[in-house]
Amino acid sequence: MTPTRNPPAPGAKEYDLVDRDRFLGAAVAALVLFAAAAFLKVAKPFLFPILLAVFFSYILDPALGFLEKRRFPRPAAAAVVLLLAFVLLYLLGTLVYSSGKTLATELPKYQQRLTELSLLLDKGVGPFHLDVSSVLEKIDFDRAAALILSGLGPFLAFVLKLFLVFLFLGVIVAGRGKGLARVRKIFSPDQAGRITAVLAATNSQVRKYLVIKTAISLGTGFQVWVVLVIFGVDFALLFGFLAFILNFIPYIGSIVAAVLRVSFAFFQLGTPWAPFWILVITVGLDSFLASFVEPRAMGQGLDLSPLLVLFSFLFWGWLWGLPGMVLAVPFTAAVKIFCQNVPGLRPIAVLMST
Repeated sequence: MTPTRNPPAPGAKEYDLVDRDRFLGAAVAALVLFAAAAFLKVAKPFLFPILLAVFFSYILDPALGFLEKRRFPRPAAAAVVLLLAFVLLYLLGTLVYSSGKTLATELPKYQQRLTELSLLLDKGVGPFHLDVSSVLEKIDFDRAAALILSGLGPFLAFVLKLFLVFLFLGVIVAGRGKGLARVRKIFSPDQAGRITAVLAATNSQVRKYLVIKTAISLGTGFQVWVVLVIFGVDFALLFGFLAFILNFIPYIGSIVAAVLRVSFAFFQLGTPWAPFWILVITVGLDSFLASFVEPRAMGQGLDLSPLLVLFSFLFWGWLWGLPGMVLAVPFTAAVKIFCQNVPGLRPIAVLMST
């Protein structure tokens, strides 16, 4: 006698199909993310100059708008802004390159100073006695100088990278405002109105964030440079530039910049008091800018989740190294601002918040 099978419960087949669809959707999403990460990893030499040019275009956009409000013709305003951008990029690039070259050249001379510092710490500073000679002996300034030189590369290649960024920047500035005009031609008036409103709000908020963040970072780098010059620390300009760049990396960047400049000041000067005051003054001013000036300038903050910031920091650092770490948070902030302005994507913006 053939055993009878229990009939499937009502709705069981529908649940199986839903589970299968969810599994396929998750698998496809994982594959797309993997393919996107692989593409970003391979396309770094091409994509990074474009993203850097987009970053600079937001920084220069207020200057372009200012000239146009003063009745400058658009081509003339774009030419003035691009000339200003070229001068700034070239001067900044030359200063960074020359400072890096000087640092690489001078580093081997500090090897003797490292030995003296090791003996001083072994004997003890006041009541403190530190056995650090075994650690300091492992520091090889010749190798560090070689790494710096290899990272900078030949000057011609360095200038060509800056020129590529400037070329993309010129295309972006020349096409300013044309994208919204194309949207109005492609879509119906209602759809075009909604799309242009979303894009305009997103551009305005991203521009405000990047301009204010860049201004605060410039203030941080300037005060570090001034303080280090006053105390007679070598490579003050380079440490000021590092403070400017690392200020774009929240939580970690300012700490790393402070540790580098204070450690080098102690290493060069050989006394704890000057580095102590450098730490107090620069960190105090940095905290004032970050805690009081920046929130009041920004208005309503982005409130990015610290876990999301850490993930984006690690992800873009794995993809593009230090440049990726610097651009990670501005890029994540831009994504959140876009999601905030699209009604269907607002739940994602909420998930990205603290």
